[in-house]
Amino acid sequence: MVNLPMEGELPSLEGATGWLNSPPLSGADLRGKVVLIDFWTYTCVNWLRTLGYVRAWAEKYEDQGLVVVGVHTPEFPFEREVDNVRQAAKDMRVEYPIALDSDYAVWRAFSNQYWPAVYIADAEGRIRHHQFGEGGYAECERTIQQLLRDAGRDGIGDDLVSVADDGFEAQADWANLGSPETYLGYEQAQNFASPGGAELDRSHTYVAPDSLRLNQWGLSGDWTVERGAAVLNRAEGGITFGFHARDVNLVMGPPSRDTSVPFRVLVDGQPPGAGHGVDIDEEGNGTATQQRMYQLIRQRGPVTDRTFEIRFLGPGVEAYAFTFG
Repeated sequence: MVNLPMEGELPSLEGATGWLNSPPLSGADLRGKVVLIDFWTYTCVNWLRTLGYVRAWAEKYEDQGLVVVGVHTPEFPFEREVDNVRQAAKDMRVEYPIALDSDYAVWRAFSNQYWPAVYIADAEGRIRHHQFGEGGYAECERTIQQLLRDAGRDGIGDDLVSVADDGFEAQADWANLGSPETYLGYEQAQNFASPGGAELDRSHTYVAPDSLRLNQWGLSGDWTVERGAAVLNRAEGGITFGFHARDVNLVMGPPSRDTSVPFRVLVDGQPPGAGHGVDIDEEGNGTATQQRMYQLIRQRGPVTDRTFEIRFLGPGVEAYAFTFG
């Protein structure tokens, strides 16, 4: 048995702006339950790589007194839209209660700073363990098991869940991950390499750099670089990125739910073939149909420095951030 620290009382969820999969849950509703709070936002690749574990814990221990609550605190503006969160939860099989935290009230109540962040509370409403970021899965599940036993639950075994390591939920190839999360809006953008730099908040025709050093990126075509995103004004615009990673993901989408933008991806000037991600085919063809994270590349062979290119065949796409795995 591990001597778990007392980390304070579990804050209220009353600041939630709405709920999915459940009526609102109050402190009284949660009293007597072991509670796992999981802060998430649906485009966050770091959270996606933890989802298999959180989902498995919710399913395994629900009948033994565990309540999992996913607190959805949005990073990007489109993640504040309830319909987008509802669709993402359906697509990702997030079936446990979701507290919508569009105003960051729950985030502030926890003094939270991370996606993902897990807080585990005992049956008396006291936080006993937390995990910021990926990893710590065995420690979290051992904590769940101990707190359920402490609450008088019988039949709690010592076995740990195992989850499928594929698709969006596959763990990162940390040994070969040499590219960081990179935002395309000017508020947080780094390493922009198109000649002449970025023109802020106005339409401008960009030219792709002749060459890219590792983790540099550039635009080509008519774009408006806004505070939080790069927005394509005319068809046949592109983004290039010098990367070193197994996976390349891009948070992006069409300007509205009733539109779509076709695109094509190349790596070192060639179709990705077997190295394509789940959102494109071997020739690199795909379509942006909703605002979310798209997995574009998952390399099958050795990871080296390479050049990624995505070209959009229609206007209007909003590109927010690259992530890698």
